[in-house]
Amino acid sequence: MNEFELIDRFFRRRPRNADVRIGIGDDAAVLAPAPGMEYVVSVDMLVEGRHFAAGADPALLGHKTLAVNLSDLAAMGALPRFVLLAGALPAPDDMWLAAFMRGFDALAAQYDVELIGGDTTRGPRTLCVTAIGELPAGTALTRDGASPGDTVYVSGRVGDAALALAVTGGRADLDAETFAAIARRLDAPDPRVALGVALRGIASAALDISDGLTGDLGHVLAASRVGAALDVAAIPCSDELRAMLAGRERDVALECVLAGGDDYELCFTAPLTMRERIDALALALGLPLTPVGAITVDTGLLVRDEQGRPLTTLPRAFDHFR
Repeated sequence: MNEFELIDRFFRRRPRNADVRIGIGDDAAVLAPAPGMEYVVSVDMLVEGRHFAAGADPALLGHKTLAVNLSDLAAMGALPRFVLLAGALPAPDDMWLAAFMRGFDALAAQYDVELIGGDTTRGPRTLCVTAIGELPAGTALTRDGASPGDTVYVSGRVGDAALALAVTGGRADLDAETFAAIARRLDAPDPRVALGVALRGIASAALDISDGLTGDLGHVLAASRVGAALDVAAIPCSDELRAMLAGRERDVALECVLAGGDDYELCFTAPLTMRERIDALALALGLPLTPVGAITVDTGLLVRDEQGRPLTTLPRAFDHFR
């Protein structure tokens, strides 16, 4: 296949939504935004050898490539609408591309997301998605709205994806069945789209946990010019990680819970007056929304251990250039 045959076979499709005036096939897509709405735009890359292994399941990789971008939109409270997909591929592998697009399209269909364009080239396998969401004007969740006294929340549980990597790297040990369940959190994360949309008007600040809880929360603290105090005992994690925190593998477990990335849960802050609404939201979504600490006047991040003592050092969150 040449490049254009590849595009026709795997990527070209007719526009489904009326607000896609021109879709795949021209030099650019043309969109018609609805009155009173704003677009939220995010872009993210996944690079082979950095974000995923060379032998990664292409269907799961298709899911994750889209999921990490939908997570960014969820963190802003946006409803996903459109995506562009660009990829560098070492070769036009029919079976790999078909499996990749099965995973990608299945998640896109789940959230009614339309692929409207992209690009392909030959090179080391790199996948890049630009995601476009929409929300009512002025309602976007941002990082700069946290205030002293706000509660810090985490959705779902954190640390599983990092634990899967620790097992793969020989730094922790799990039985095969448990590892398969944990690895699913790494390979096929669930973007918290419904939660993000529902948090409009409730959360004072929000972001997704892609590089680790403490590191990502640090972005909120810097933007809002506040501090925070967290409790390790309150942070939601798997039974396996909780057991590791109490044993010889505590250092690995702390790293997973506090600094492990790839969970794509949402971390958000909200005033105490929103507590009942958040509890009701957790029940409605069937998703735990756990208070893990509070925003403080003093800048900086304090993390207390299970006995309430401050941790003297914190594991470092992921950084591509560290």
